[in-house]
Amino acid sequence: MVVRREKKSRYMRGSRTHGWGRVGQHRRRGRKAGRGKVGYHKHKWTWTVKYAPDWYGSKGFTRHPSITPQRKMINVGVLDEMAEELLEKGIAVKEGDMINIDVTKLGYNKLGGEGRVTRPLLIYTLEATERALSKVKEAGGKVVIPGEG
Repeated sequence: MVVRREKKSRYMRGSRTHGWGRVGQHRRRGRKAGRGKVGYHKHKWTWTVKYAPDWYGSKGFTRHPSITPQRKMINVGVLDEMAEELLEKGIAVKEGDMINIDVTKLGYNKLGGEGRVTRPLLIYTLEATERALSKVKEAGGKVVIPGEG
């Protein structure tokens, strides 16, 4: 804390009240208008409006990050480009003319609709956008989502 060298009390050494009047002024807790954070919704409201406008009112609820579902998305265009590479690595399997890709094994849980699909793909995923579903279907493929018929 910075030392105030030009304190009022420095010049009021010989007086009894240091310029605060007669009996009891500036002595006890009465001048504070309450203890702690009291009065911010009452008689100290102007202070609240100026210095802490977000102090009161609803602020919503935020769930802990460990329980919020994290969506990691991959687009169908990227999958289409990676299909041959995934076949070589053994992550994807070719059955007939379709390439089976399990997106969850790649660490993704949602399928997005960006990009072009040039070959028939059979994709297993937890979620998919409408655009992704239509693009895969147009290319002669299929998207399998567990729990849906």
